[in-house]
Amino acid sequence: MTETTRPAAPPNPVRKPLRQLLAASVGNAVEWYDWYAYTFLATFIAAQIFPKSAGSPLVPLLSTFAVFAVGFFMRPVGGLLLGAVADRHGRRAALTVTILLMGGSSLLVGLTPTYASVGVLAPVILVLARLLQGLSVGGEFAASTTFLVESAGPGRRGLFSSFQYVSTTAGQLAASGIAALLVSNLSDGQMDGWGWRVPFVLGAVLSLVGFWIRRGAHETHAPVERTERPGLFDALRKYPRQSLLICGITAGGTISYYTWTSYLPTYAELNGGFDKSDALLAGTISLAFFAVLQPLGGLLSDRIGRRPLLLFSGLGFALLIVPLLRVVDGGVSFGTLVLVSCAGMVLLTGFTSISAAVNAEIFPAKVRASGIGFPYSLTVAMFGGTAPYMGTLFKEIGNPGLFPWYVAVLCLVSSAVFFRLPENAHKELEK
Repeated sequence: MTETTRPAAPPNPVRKPLRQLLAASVGNAVEWYDWYAYTFLATFIAAQIFPKSAGSPLVPLLSTFAVFAVGFFMRPVGGLLLGAVADRHGRRAALTVTILLMGGSSLLVGLTPTYASVGVLAPVILVLARLLQGLSVGGEFAASTTFLVESAGPGRRGLFSSFQYVSTTAGQLAASGIAALLVSNLSDGQMDGWGWRVPFVLGAVLSLVGFWIRRGAHETHAPVERTERPGLFDALRKYPRQSLLICGITAGGTISYYTWTSYLPTYAELNGGFDKSDALLAGTISLAFFAVLQPLGGLLSDRIGRRPLLLFSGLGFALLIVPLLRVVDGGVSFGTLVLVSCAGMVLLTGFTSISAAVNAEIFPAKVRASGIGFPYSLTVAMFGGTAPYMGTLFKEIGNPGLFPWYVAVLCLVSSAVFFRLPENAHKELEK
């Protein structure tokens, strides 16, 4: 069948909602498992891949988080290129590409040689792997966001949207849990030698499972004829206000998200005196709580709208992140650390449970994936991807207390955008 005679997508892609959710969620969970395994094992990677510094033991860790940030700066490229694939060739085509990219790059991280064995080639290989992961994750968010929201029935876009972070958190939870299990059961020598590699090799295998599941998904956006395909920069050129709106919505939410779900265990180690295993276990418990909250937030937004939840999250973090992190600075008990972590997860849910729906409701279908992918991923790269690095850097220069104020300011900026955001929860999704 030629490209110009392909049939249009069936008008009702909601016939099998559970199958759609599974296709998006399983693949997305695998994607983010691979991505987050790096964060949770950062201290072990730092010791093996980067040379030790006589001046400060934090230098290798800073280098590891710098590579984490480098991966984020490929995300806008992935959002743009693979978002265009989703808009031109269908969401499913883009989703199958992203899962294979992530599997290959995860395997590359797991097989990266140590600095002691190959010298500077070790960090070079690690950077290459993170660049590929960034490309994959940028395209994943663009494609899976549109796929999930377009699969939703009437009045259920918020609920379906919440599964973006249910699956993201499931992957992150698996990465955190496996990291905690390894740290608890292996000696320091075993973790430094081979233990930190296990999660990445496992992630490569799981990517093949995700690829197989996604091949059977129902397409929500038919491939477009060559003469009608949108240009690579059409979303930016034709919808500049919407693109800027995505940036404003995302800035505060993304730094809050990465601070609370990725960097908090390391923050507790550096500033609160917790050991690695306790910090990772507290993060794992709060992540499980966070996953349960997501569908509740999505359902609530379908009833009362998106704006109230966004304001709850943005203003809540702006007001409370400084006192919450000061509690951790005080070297509290393990139980108090878990409570602080869960409190932040409640605030965070106001943003994460509905961000996919909010973003998808801004753009028309023909440029929805690329329209979301580039500005969202660029903002995440600027503020989310640099959160662990900035937090560690503030510690290195002797002013760790400045980091929560940095987060609070960005949350206030996004809250100002939320006040002016059109309410689209009860409107039809633009075709």
